[in-house]
Amino acid sequence: MLVDSPPRAWLQRSYELPLLERLGARIAGLRVVEIGCGRGAGAELLLQRWGAAHVTAVDLDPVMVQRARRRLARFGSRVDVRVGDACALPVADAAVDAVVDFAVVHHVPVWREAVAEAVRVLRPGGQLVFEEVTRHALQRWSYRTFLEHPKVDRFSAEEFVEALGELGLSLPVPAVTRFFGDFVLGVAVKPAAASPGPL
Repeated sequence: MLVDSPPRAWLQRSYELPLLERLGARIAGLRVVEIGCGRGAGAELLLQRWGAAHVTAVDLDPVMVQRARRRLARFGSRVDVRVGDACALPVADAAVDAVVDFAVVHHVPVWREAVAEAVRVLRPGGQLVFEEVTRHALQRWSYRTFLEHPKVDRFSAEEFVEALGELGLSLPVPAVTRFFGDFVLGVAVKPAAASPGPL
């Protein structure tokens, strides 16, 4: 209830999206996947505020998928809401221009697989736009008491960014941390296809 709530949606709209824009997020007119879409608040912002041409919104929970479908119905063919796993996205290789992660990957026990899957579906030159929760936050009493997260293989901001680099992504603008290191935000780019050399 806390994570998928109106206050959370307000924070996305008023703080996270402007910060991600300053870090280089650009998805207007593009094809986007949102992982862990919940009730569809993030996908709504991607369509309405950021002007995505099409959003494939994926969530593991069929109940949330139904809620998101109702919320996003007015966008018609611009959105496709599907049940799916962040580690096995129902999307072809190199099929989308951006993958958006609004604090979902830290919920995945094998989070590196989820990041690798995002890279798989990105076209060359595509963006992984992320806002993630770090180990620093998950060790806090409030997180341990009120929220459920995997107990092992949590990442720091530095470890998350390092994993992106290991998968071949680059960050044209360095990622930033916020709220005493609890969050890491950034835009990572998949390398563009190499151009053919002279014949």
